[in-house]
Amino acid sequence: MHELGQTRSVSRTDHTVFTPDTFVRAPLPGMNKATAIIHVAPAIGARFTQYTAELEIGGCLGSAPDSSERLVYVLSGEITVEFSAEKHRLRKTDYAYFPLQLHHSVAALTESRLAVIEKPYIPLDGTRPPAAFAGHESAITPEPLEGDETMAVRRLLPDDMSFDCALNTMTYQPGASLPMVEIHVMEHGLLMLEGGGIYRLGESWYPVTAGDFIWMAPYCPQWFGALGKVPAKYLIYKDWNRHPLGGTKMGS
Repeated sequence: MHELGQTRSVSRTDHTVFTPDTFVRAPLPGMNKATAIIHVAPAIGARFTQYTAELEIGGCLGSAPDSSERLVYVLSGEITVEFSAEKHRLRKTDYAYFPLQLHHSVAALTESRLAVIEKPYIPLDGTRPPAAFAGHESAITPEPLEGDETMAVRRLLPDDMSFDCALNTMTYQPGASLPMVEIHVMEHGLLMLEGGGIYRLGESWYPVTAGDFIWMAPYCPQWFGALGKVPAKYLIYKDWNRHPLGGTKMGS
């Protein structure tokens, strides 16, 4: 039914909340039997691009831009990724990292949905760029957030200064919430995977649920509380391990 122009989606100068009813699909160069929902890109002021790729059986992604590294997280289905003469089969919650200018392929064995993040890699003097790898979220031990067992963090990328970004999943038990309103220099791309809750962004509060996407610009006030009877879980990206002026690690 037509909603007469109503939606939960919003676009502000320092944050967005995009809901599935407003998603627009379009192929990207090099895609085959696939399409993309581009959630955020430099056109809005972001320093990275994040999209959901929807692949048919046999569908594949195109190459990442030459200056960019790529992260892929499997939302549903089953894919193969191939790089450095190695082939890996990945299923839901599995993921892969590809450094810039590494030839690789991402192809679907079944109908699949992928979260894809691409960003220009920022080198660090004296440090080699990280190597490609494939991982399994289920193999990562969850860590309580600041000692609170109602919130579990899984850090998908190694704790290594060669990485200029972080990719985590956060799982909240019903009623759990961040202990403070955060305001910081990092920007975020956040995809709600399960459950829902309330997100404060800037001076506004938004109901969010599985399938929603949020972009948070640097210094956007942010806070989340989980609501409902099931845990809330999201995938969250942030830039990391680089000084704002370049070259050294910044504080958390």
